Amino acid sequence: MAVMGEMEQTEQMEQMEQRGGGAAVSDPRGVLRQGRAFLDFFWDIAKPEQEVRLAATESLLRHLREGKKDDELKYTLKRLVEGLGATREAARPGFSLALAQVLQAFEEIPLCSILEQIKEKHNLEKVKKKLVRNAAFGNFFGVMALFQSGRLVKDRKALLESIQLLQQLTNYQTHLRDLPRKTLIDITSEVPETVFEEVLFDVLQGDLSSAFTSPENLHLLLVGMQKFPGVLKPKKLKKLFGSPTVVNKENTSRLVELLKSAAKSEKEDKKLPSVAFDLLQVALKEGAFELFWNEVVENGLLKEKSGPVSYMCYRLLGSALPLLSMEQLQVVLKGKVMLHYGEHVVATQSPQGFKFAAEMEGYIDTFLSGCDDPERQLAVMMGFSTLTNQGKPVLLSTSKVVRHLQAVALKKYICWLKDMFLRPDLDCCLDFSSNRQKQNRENADIAQQKMARLRRWIMHRLVNITESATRKEESLVMDIARFCFFHAFFVAKKKNSQIAEASVLPSEPLNERDHTETENYFFGLLQTLNTLPVLGDSAEAVALREKHVHGVTADGKLWIFLLVEYANKLLSSEHVKAVKPFTKEQRDIWERTLQSVKNLQKKGNKSDSAKVGAFQQLLLSMAIHLFKNQTETVDVLSDLLNCTERAFSKDAKKKKTDNSEPGWVEVMVEILLSLLAQPSLLLRRISKSVFVSICPNLTKRGLQLILDVFDPNQEENEESAVVVMEESNKKTKSAQDMDEEGSEDSSDEDNTDSEDEETEEVDDNFRNQLMKVLQAGNTEEGDKSDEELDDDAMMALDKNISALFAEQQKRIQAKKDEKDRMRKEKILRRDFKAKVLDLIEVFLVKQAENPLVFDIIEPLLQLIEQCMSSDSDKQEVDVLQKTASIFKNSLCRSKQYCKSVASLQEDLHALVQRLVKRACKHTDSAVALYYFSASLYLLKVLKGNTSSTLPPPEPENQSDSRAKQVRHQLLNPGCLDVEKVAVIYQQALTKFLSKRNSPLTFSMFHDLFKRFPIMCKPLVDTLVEFITAAARQHQQAMACLLLHRVLLLHELKFFIAEEEWEELITRSISQVTKCLKTLGKPIMKAEKEKIVKSLELLNFLLKTVKGQKLNVKLTGVEKVLLSLQELEDIGNSPRLDSLYWNVMRWLNHTKPKKEKAASKPTQGAELLKKKRKGFLPESKKRKNRKKGVQENGVGAGGEGEPAAPEEQPLGTQNPKHQKGLLPAGSKKHPNKGGKENGVAKAGGGNLPTASEGDAVADKKKKRKRKNRKRKGAAGNEAEQAPAAKKTKGSVVQETQQKQDKAKKKKKVKQAPVL
Repeated sequence: MAVMGEMEQTEQMEQMEQRGGGAAVSDPRGVLRQGRAFLDFFWDIAKPEQEVRLAATESLLRHLREGKKDDELKYTLKRLVEGLGATREAARPGFSLALAQVLQAFEEIPLCSILEQIKEKHNLEKVKKKLVRNAAFGNFFGVMALFQSGRLVKDRKALLESIQLLQQLTNYQTHLRDLPRKTLIDITSEVPETVFEEVLFDVLQGDLSSAFTSPENLHLLLVGMQKFPGVLKPKKLKKLFGSPTVVNKENTSRLVELLKSAAKSEKEDKKLPSVAFDLLQVALKEGAFELFWNEVVENGLLKEKSGPVSYMCYRLLGSALPLLSMEQLQVVLKGKVMLHYGEHVVATQSPQGFKFAAEMEGYIDTFLSGCDDPERQLAVMMGFSTLTNQGKPVLLSTSKVVRHLQAVALKKYICWLKDMFLRPDLDCCLDFSSNRQKQNRENADIAQQKMARLRRWIMHRLVNITESATRKEESLVMDIARFCFFHAFFVAKKKNSQIAEASVLPSEPLNERDHTETENYFFGLLQTLNTLPVLGDSAEAVALREKHVHGVTADGKLWIFLLVEYANKLLSSEHVKAVKPFTKEQRDIWERTLQSVKNLQKKGNKSDSAKVGAFQQLLLSMAIHLFKNQTETVDVLSDLLNCTERAFSKDAKKKKTDNSEPGWVEVMVEILLSLLAQPSLLLRRISKSVFVSICPNLTKRGLQLILDVFDPNQEENEESAVVVMEESNKKTKSAQDMDEEGSEDSSDEDNTDSEDEETEEVDDNFRNQLMKVLQAGNTEEGDKSDEELDDDAMMALDKNISALFAEQQKRIQAKKDEKDRMRKEKILRRDFKAKVLDLIEVFLVKQAENPLVFDIIEPLLQLIEQCMSSDSDKQEVDVLQKTASIFKNSLCRSKQYCKSVASLQEDLHALVQRLVKRACKHTDSAVALYYFSASLYLLKVLKGNTSSTLPPPEPENQSDSRAKQVRHQLLNPGCLDVEKVAVIYQQALTKFLSKRNSPLTFSMFHDLFKRFPIMCKPLVDTLVEFITAAARQHQQAMACLLLHRVLLLHELKFFIAEEEWEELITRSISQVTKCLKTLGKPIMKAEKEKIVKSLELLNFLLKTVKGQKLNVKLTGVEKVLLSLQELEDIGNSPRLDSLYWNVMRWLNHTKPKKEKAASKPTQGAELLKKKRKGFLPESKKRKNRKKGVQENGVGAGGEGEPAAPEEQPLGTQNPKHQKGLLPAGSKKHPNKGGKENGVAKAGGGNLPTASEGDAVADKKKKRKRKNRKRKGAAGNEAEQAPAAKKTKGSVVQETQQKQDKAKKKKKVKQAPVL
């Protein structure tokens, strides 16, 4: 309201200034005469956008500094003070900030005077009741401005008055809430101690003495005690409220109530109330922390079962960590708040509940990052690690807070975790159980269950430390890896000091489940080690990190190799035994693997270093897997060792003469494919890295093994099914199993129909069997009825029926299980294909110049086609997207391709022919695009090879060398047989321009011509021919568009002589002329596209003829174009009209201008012009309105006849004309419909003379100027010119109902002349 009054007052002053009035220059209001820019500052300060407000404040300060005018400064202060009580919430802080900046910039302004202006302008006693809220905010933001200026603390008088004003504002809590109290506390905290003692203490004494009445007063007391300990001494505190300390037994109950009130007031902010944190600090200072924590927090606040109070206790716990000593930390970490917090975390696992765990982890992270004491860091980590829910710690095992632990604390923490794993001490844990767990627990195995849960968490925590900790060392990581490996696969018979992991025996032996879970965590650790950057600060480590080497130590050894050495040491020790002992065959394979790895390490050839490393990693990984799956891994390791020996033998590079035995590459590919089906992510990644190393040695048979995975005909083979079936029988849940669960819902719907059909068949068979059983029972009893059956017969009959039903149920369940197995097998096959696609992508990227790439094209296209025609579930869509991405990015768009295809020319040309034919025969344009793109890729390969008969050009100088080189590249066909390929694409182009539903598109051929200009000349004749030969209008348009794009290519002139170019232009013009001759007078919708493309092409052709001065006769085309001028459809379409006259411009025809009729105004028009402004015309007056309509209706068509459509006044128009729905001639060209160049069209009827028409037109223009506000937008446009005669098309489009309405309006508004 205040802002609106201010705006109105400003507008009144501006109006006074415009009239020549206003105050003198000395008056602050007089500054308004200087311009509008100064006032805009204040308007922008009140806007809701913060950036605009800040920019306006800066501009205002700059203006005041540069101007140095007292009048402007006084006006500024007055406007800003008035704006403090603005109604809009965004305006108040804007004016407050601007006032603070002005006071800070101009220190000569006394603060007391500004404060008096604020009190006077926003007087709380005199203001109306409706404006009390604005006045309260005006006073508050005024004090805030004084405080933010930085000068309030220095001016004691202004400070005292401001504090008193804030105390007065505390009575308006309904509007300001606790803002005055918080501001008072902020001001007090900034005041020097002497000022507080001399000025503020007496004023605040009442608030300090009533500190236990409200959280705000208590907060003020606590701030004063911390900021001014010399003033608020214990003796003075005793005088204030009768106690020398705040935290004591007498005050605990009052403190609890105050903290509860503070917690509930801060619940929306989700932060710790300041009064609670200050009270914690005062309790520590007074030495009463234990009393505060036990009595106030645990025995007081925790008993209040409300969310805000509980969260305040949790936040107090987290905030107190950096302030506490070791003894106090033990009290807090073993107290009731920790237990209550753990119960909260377990109880809020649902996604709807508010989770405090993340916030508590932030408190821990802040403490660990800022603490330099390793003992305190260790105490906090152990405290949160021993808060357990039935043995499992509440702290996440993946928590990354350990990254802040110092090296000493981290080492001790790891030692403590290992000791807890071996000898779980559940008594030292702060354990709890939820209500549901208390109801469902079994007393028999509760201790074992807690121990298993704790060990599982500890093992995951150790594995995660290797990834999260930043101060880890190699020895520490290796220590964790050995510990995990030992307890996953080995058991100590007795203590042994030589083996650190066997030096301490577990207090409770690990069971089979413990070993299995530890085994899973170990292989997760192996994956982490495989991607771990090099640790340490040595020069060797830094050099390896710069090379982005992963998975090795600083001395270059693989982490997994060190673990294999450790495993070999354990196998040869007598003090430990394996969980799954090796047989003699398995031990021999183990020894062979170690020897093969050592032989590989001796090879010092740097060129094969990547290959050697990949084979080492694969051998070592399979050796480690020997401890997990012994029977399966033995066969794989045996084949792998044979492949390794053959791969690195001297005869490996020689050509193989015996084709019956597969080469080492083929065997390696089979091994890698089998590893890809494993659930181990480590094995899959290692398989991919090994495949990268063997890519250069990949043979056609090896590649075919990979491509057979995508062949639907090969899926029925036993070998391919074995991989998937073995995977489906795994007990452990893999990523593939997760995919199964996610896609079950989508697959169930597809199988519903088939299940129903089979159930009906089963019902018929079952019905027949049931009838036989019943008939057999009746036969045994002879002619007796069912009612006369004895008990034995009834029991026998029931037994037979139940057996029949049980057998039927088994058959139904067996069929369901078989269907479920087939569905899961299908899902696994898709997932396996997605993994094998990674190998295809690797090969295309790493071996782009390999001729084997051509063998991948058709299988990829078949996979795309297969996915497009199959189910549309998410997994199938993902496979399709991945395949399409590989085909598009890794193959077609690859800059590298095979450079030696001289021996493959015939095969590649045949492949191009197959791809193009397949693209033409396909029904889906999306799939046809992939086939067509593949053919273009082959054209790029064939043309890019250098086996050409044309000699390379010899550059004469540097200026001509670049142009000649480009021309040579264009003219050089390479290995491409242009004539043969031209026939292929000519057939495709013919089908595109003649077939009704062709899958080919314009973009395909445009891409062909643009990328390979050498194909333009052989195919351009086909385009010219189909301008008229195409059977459909759309195809003729496409022929014109393609020909236009081809002729625009400047590379085309390199392949066509001047005579051929002139002949091509002549034939093209002739064909377009024939095409335009076939147009019908009412142009159909399908013909418009053809006309547009034909005119665009013709425009280019005529421009070329004129620009290049070609000898082409244009008389025929000119005659046809002139005949098109008679078609009304071209004139009615702005686009066609523009294109048409652009073409006619080249034939020296210009578009006739619509000239206005220039004649002397009639006497009636002159009288209309002489009328005074501001008066209603005579024709508009109520008594003369009907007369004016009659005058306009007569004279247009003769006496007694209504006006013709061209001259009807506004009131007699069709309603569609008035609303702008139908063109009245044209809104942009009002004379187009009725007249042309001032001359009436033939057949227009009796038309008025020029003078009469001008008088009517001038009269209508006059009406428009006089009555602009009374008429609508459509009426205004219609009055600018006489209404046009309706076209035939527009009349056809009108409905009969709207025509009747228009006729009724004409009858009402047109009166006959008597």
